[in-house]
Amino acid sequence: MSTRERDTFDSIVEREKGLQRGLGAGQMTMIAIGGAIGTGLFLGSAFAIGFAGPAVLVSYAIGALLALLLMGSLAEMTVAHPVSGSFGAYAGHYIGPLAGFVVRYAYWSAYVLAVGTEVSAIAVYMKYWFPAIPGAWWIVAFSALLIGVNAMSVRAYGAIEYAFSSLKIAAIAAFIVVGSWFVWRAPAGSGVGLANYTGHGGWLPKGWWGVWVGTVVSLFSYLGVETIAVAAAEARDPQRAVTRAFRATLVRLTLFYLLTLALMLAIVPWTQAGADESPFVKVMAATGVPYAAGAINFVILVAALSAMNSQLYITTRMMFSLSRAGYAPARFGRLNPHGVPTAALWLSTIGIAVAAVVNALYPQTAFPLMMSIAMFGAMFTWLMIFVTHLFFRHRYTGPAPAFRMRLHPVGSVAGAVLMTAVLIATAFTREFRMTLVYGFAFLVVLMAAYALWYRRPTPQR
Repeated sequence: MSTRERDTFDSIVEREKGLQRGLGAGQMTMIAIGGAIGTGLFLGSAFAIGFAGPAVLVSYAIGALLALLLMGSLAEMTVAHPVSGSFGAYAGHYIGPLAGFVVRYAYWSAYVLAVGTEVSAIAVYMKYWFPAIPGAWWIVAFSALLIGVNAMSVRAYGAIEYAFSSLKIAAIAAFIVVGSWFVWRAPAGSGVGLANYTGHGGWLPKGWWGVWVGTVVSLFSYLGVETIAVAAAEARDPQRAVTRAFRATLVRLTLFYLLTLALMLAIVPWTQAGADESPFVKVMAATGVPYAAGAINFVILVAALSAMNSQLYITTRMMFSLSRAGYAPARFGRLNPHGVPTAALWLSTIGIAVAAVVNALYPQTAFPLMMSIAMFGAMFTWLMIFVTHLFFRHRYTGPAPAFRMRLHPVGSVAGAVLMTAVLIATAFTREFRMTLVYGFAFLVVLMAAYALWYRRPTPQR
């Protein structure tokens, strides 16, 4: 049995120590919302609507169910073991070292590419005001700003992310109020109202297969809720913060996603939800409220910056964990005087460079291409979280966690089955075919690297 297989969680905690505990429960909630309310809702929803039509509400409801099951499983493990390696450390401890290695790198790569997805979206949003300026310039400018934010202390990061997410929540609440008023007061024959749910090809214009493909995009929208588990290592009171944050985040996300999509579909026919700009901008332009379209475009720009900020934070901490576990060079596990692993941060900006190149070469298809590639690692990680929870319940011998997943083992089994079905579905869609092509190749590379190099015992650090 290797050194890694004999690891106890006490040794894992000792190995990953040094990060500062500066995040409160409110900031933890906002970090999760910051990661999950971003491009997936404000721009990705256009793709989901195109696949499913009005029945996209069912797609997002399925996604919410999966997120609910995932957060229950993850909350229980995180309350028991609040470490920066999070689900990667859990997989390595309860399943085996290879699982921990693969999950950490799959998740890290997914969010490195997701950062590229967010900055690709930023280029789309900025065209609203500056159509003549190449998107690559905006990618460079905003990336430099957020890299600087992440190089500061975790307290500064938490404060900035709290402000970003607060603005997003306020804007979505305002959107719901204005949208509801507009639908309520719309005169007959205006083309606005519940008739749009059935007036353009029916409720299921693309059939149930379209609903299932829409679920793939909905999961991309919900991705980010699991970031609370990674941030738990820097929470002042992990048990209290994690429990409160998981519960608050899920309720808010489900309400925000379903209510905003329901209003969007009532105001603008689903056939007009193109991906050339955010459907939120189209809806606010349709209301005729002065400056509303420009205001909502600013908000979704902030949302993309917030999500990108959160993703840079998460990728940096996951690379830090990989280094401390002996799966990456030691320099990525070193901290600056502010408790930030700056070398890991710089490595995690690779996705920004990829996005800048892709945006320059393929400006019209940069966002869907980056999204399809980024999705694999994140969805694979969700699948492995469900599997890990089953092993956790079987092998955990410590005191009972303060939070327990209900409906065990049905919840974790159902989550794993649904995630497997979603991953398989990507192979049968033209838009997401690259998801599994890239994913399988990446897994083969990871397993080969582990077999050739990382099976040796962990060096003494």
